[in-house]
Amino acid sequence: MRSSAFRFRAGIAALLLLALLAGGAGLGLGVRLPRVSDLWPLDLARPGGVLVSRQLADLRTDYGLCRSVLIAPQIESKPVPDGSPGPGCGWFNAVQTTRVAGARLGVMPVTCELAAAVALWMEHVVQPRALELLGSKVAAVDHLGSYACRNIRGSPGGDDERSEHASANALDVNGFRLADGRRVRVLSDWGRDTPEGRFLAAIHSGACRYFSVAIGPAYNEAHRDHFHFDRGDAWACQ
Repeated sequence: MRSSAFRFRAGIAALLLLALLAGGAGLGLGVRLPRVSDLWPLDLARPGGVLVSRQLADLRTDYGLCRSVLIAPQIESKPVPDGSPGPGCGWFNAVQTTRVAGARLGVMPVTCELAAAVALWMEHVVQPRALELLGSKVAAVDHLGSYACRNIRGSPGGDDERSEHASANALDVNGFRLADGRRVRVLSDWGRDTPEGRFLAAIHSGACRYFSVAIGPAYNEAHRDHFHFDRGDAWACQ
């Protein structure tokens, strides 16, 4: 006899299939398909499953959904007004963060979608690995900012394309301050066979679940001292 868990998964798969079929039948008819978040809203207290990337993407333009998802204790933030300070640059549905997963992280502006991804990563990857490998939680995140009206740097063929930083949809993290006073730096600790090096390797690998792009020193020289995370349309985990 099939288990109840199996029947539940089969039922979910059937619902998704029906939604896809309905979408095909409704093309051009103005039919609005339900989003993943309409059925399974994102909960930052949970690590998320196979649909977490779609749940994050649903936050991109939905101001109300953003406010309902970005809540304490996983994240402390407040909305910031939309802005367009330069050609091809600007942000919408963005926030200012002060604390994420109990650690200080002051950055503004950062898109709601990216802020949620950072909160998931900090809550379910960074803090658990810090306790496991370093014996102390992260008290603060050192970073190089989110918004910058510029093109991509250090990527072949990318110099003529706007960076995700130009829409506040990227964050560069260069280190961590632990609750016991120690510091972990990407520049000096990455690649070392030490607790700090193993911690950085583990949290970089875990970031690929929540970010479209998660790159660091292994990617190119331009990222030798930091991790770059974004929720753009490209994909890279290196």
